Amino acid sequence: MRRLSVLCALASLAIATPALAAGYGSAGCGLGSMLFGPGNGFVQVFAATTNGLSASQTFGISSGTSNCADTSGGHASAKVFIEVNREALAKDMSRGSGETLANLSALAGCSDAAAVGVSLQKNFKSIVPSADVSTENMSTNILSTLKADKTLSCNKLG
Repeated sequence: MRRLSVLCALASLAIATPALAAGYGSAGCGLGSMLFGPGNGFVQVFAATTNGLSASQTFGISSGTSNCADTSGGHASAKVFIEVNREALAKDMSRGSGETLANLSALAGCSDAAAVGVSLQKNFKSIVPSADVSTENMSTNILSTLKADKTLSCNKLG
C-alpha cells in the first residue's frame, strides 16, 4: 500500500503542469524555488520539502520575497480566491463581514473592507441566487458587483 502511495505521488509530480509564473515550478515559490528552480518532475519534491522545512513560502508570500513577488492581487487573483474559498465567502457575505471578505477586499484593491461586506450582503440574493449556483457564476457575480459599486474603489479589478 505504501509503495502504491509513493508511486501515485511520483506520477502526479511527473505529469504536473508547471506553474505559470516565471521563477518557480509546481512546488511554488519560496527557498526551494530559489535553490532548485522551476524544473519539472522529481526536483520539485526537493523544492517543496525545502519550502516546508524552512517555512519560507509563507514568509515569501507575505513579504513578496523568495520568488513570491507577484502577490499584488487583481482580477485573476480575486477570481481564484473566490473559487477556492466559495463556502467561507458565502457565509461571510451573508453576515456582511469576515476574514474572507477582508482578504477579497485586499486582493481587489478596495478602499474599505467593511463597505465591501455591506455591498455584498445587500446583493447576496443576486450573487448567490440558489444553493447550486456554479462557482463560475458566483465568481462573476461577486466581481461584477465589486466593479459596479464605484464607492468601493476596487482599483485592482480593472
